[in-house]
Amino acid sequence: MNALDRIETRPQTLRLMALDRMRDAILEGRIAPGERLVERTLTERLGVSRSVIREVIRNLESEGLVEGTPSGPRLASLSVGQAEQIYEIRVQLESSAVAACARVATATTIRDLHAALQDIAQAHKDRNPTGALRATTRFYEIIFTTGGHDIAWEIVQRLNSRISQLRAMTLSVVGRQAAGLSRLTRIVSLIEAHEPDAAAAACREHVQEAATIACDRLRQG
Repeated sequence: MNALDRIETRPQTLRLMALDRMRDAILEGRIAPGERLVERTLTERLGVSRSVIREVIRNLESEGLVEGTPSGPRLASLSVGQAEQIYEIRVQLESSAVAACARVATATTIRDLHAALQDIAQAHKDRNPTGALRATTRFYEIIFTTGGHDIAWEIVQRLNSRISQLRAMTLSVVGRQAAGLSRLTRIVSLIEAHEPDAAAAACREHVQEAATIACDRLRQG
């Protein structure tokens, strides 16, 4: 909790700024699973009112990142079972979206995907986990929207905070950043070659590998 940066400005989007700061702290592991979120402490750390903090906590609860307990709100912990369900959903939705994208991808699509890959690589180089997560989200958004899987993307967006939480966990494993980027690059190559079945298979392998890493980490506590 001591790594949260105080907000000095007071724009109309103060709640959104505080929400972003809290979400980033959670995804970067600066707030531990099970840690109690104390309004007074958060108010002092972020320099905002308690009403703003209450709104932020409600938002995080709706995203599944925070849970209410008799002693107050705490950062939620993902169980192995929950992680397995999330990865099962990802396998189905992402492989289908990748196949659809491969059928209709244009030169613009490929350019945008390569730009997202470059952003991911640069974020890894800069040791910027939040930047890497945001660039990865953008990567998948391009794939889903290009393939016309807008409703599926809405579902993914509702799970995005927990997906990012798991993604941050897997990326902390030595060698996973390079391996994951290599797998995403292969997916783009297959999309560019308009090979939907092969692209979907590569996507499934990528997500299943991530699932194995994440679930092993969760089992180890």
